Amino acid sequence: MWRQACPNIPSIPNPRGAILNFLKGVWGRGNSTLSTAIYSSEMKVKLLPALQDNYMYMIICEQSREAAIIDPVEPEKCLNAVKEENVKLTHILTTHHHWDHAGGNEEMCKLVKGLTVCGGDDRIGALNKKVEDGDKLKIGNLDVTCIFTPCHTMGHICYLVEGNSNAPALFTGDTLFVGGCGRFFEGTPHQMHEALIEKLSKLPDHCNVYCGHEYTVQNLQYALHVEPENKDLIEKMEWAKGRRERNLPTIPSSLNEEKLYNPFMRTSQPAVQQHVQLTDPIEVMGAIRKEKDTFKPK
Repeated sequence: MWRQACPNIPSIPNPRGAILNFLKGVWGRGNSTLSTAIYSSEMKVKLLPALQDNYMYMIICEQSREAAIIDPVEPEKCLNAVKEENVKLTHILTTHHHWDHAGGNEEMCKLVKGLTVCGGDDRIGALNKKVEDGDKLKIGNLDVTCIFTPCHTMGHICYLVEGNSNAPALFTGDTLFVGGCGRFFEGTPHQMHEALIEKLSKLPDHCNVYCGHEYTVQNLQYALHVEPENKDLIEKMEWAKGRRERNLPTIPSSLNEEKLYNPFMRTSQPAVQQHVQLTDPIEVMGAIRKEKDTFKPK
């Protein structure tokens, strides 16, 4: 991720804050992606770029003006967005315990009293509502379904947010990225196959996918290595490069799009199987993830 000599940090009351401040110094201005918002009649999703390439998200119920934040690693930025939108923040939805997603939870709870902090892993800071697969939540009039997707971490949760008429919003953390998936830090190819193919791909195709990092160009470089003649993939790469040149996000995609160009959602496709000379989709999942772990574009 980054290769800088880390100085010794003395024992302090807020080690997460110290690490965050140190990384801001290493990365300078941090994530330069412009903040944007996606609107519908019932739900607004505000993208809040953080750190070097993370995304936090604010979900707003347009009817009740209640809101939730996904993975608020930079609390001040989140609270500024809450003030700008003039909403009542009620929930933190944490995808997984890694510090660049959950590292702001405790500070958020100090700054905003009474927050419900959701997640599927006891390692998540300030957790006060542990959720499991299929659990339901409400953000104002919006319905939230928790989807258990262990592999990147063993307690990873994706959140499906729906209104009555708008396209569903799927917040995938570090499980599903645009054109890629998360590393298997704590899980297996079988678990990622179950998460992506047996769970997420069965959701409505028009679901908007909001992932945890701006990795799109890097992911598509590997995808093109796997399927160099995929026309949908070639077009997506051209579009993504144009967006990044203007500091614009490549988020969201849709599940339908991911099925067209994401190799980790295409493990049953002949072109992907031929690339690794395997036919079992779970073995293909493991093989392409292993290759991508050390892939360097030419």
